[in-house]
Amino acid sequence: MLALVQRLPDDSMTVALASGGRTQFGWGTDRHLLADIYDAINQQTRATGNWGKGKAPKIPLWPRPKAKAKPDKPKKPTSVAELFKNFGR
Repeated sequence: MLALVQRLPDDSMTVALASGGRTQFGWGTDRHLLADIYDAINQQTRATGNWGKGKAPKIPLWPRPKAKAKPDKPKKPTSVAELFKNFGR
């Protein structure tokens, strides 16, 4: 499966489902980079702006899809005997 995913466009539905779900659809490398550039420009604006006596305004980050949570424990490999027992039912 990994070889197939490597040849697909990074914003395809298959890559999105493998990366964490439908919310990842359309989020290719270019879109992630543009969101990072947006956030960097806003941080630079806050750092160098002339805000007088007031504080710099809080500029929200560009909304991004949530990443898939990784399981705490890795799955235990299934033995051949367990597979045979499950198919024998």
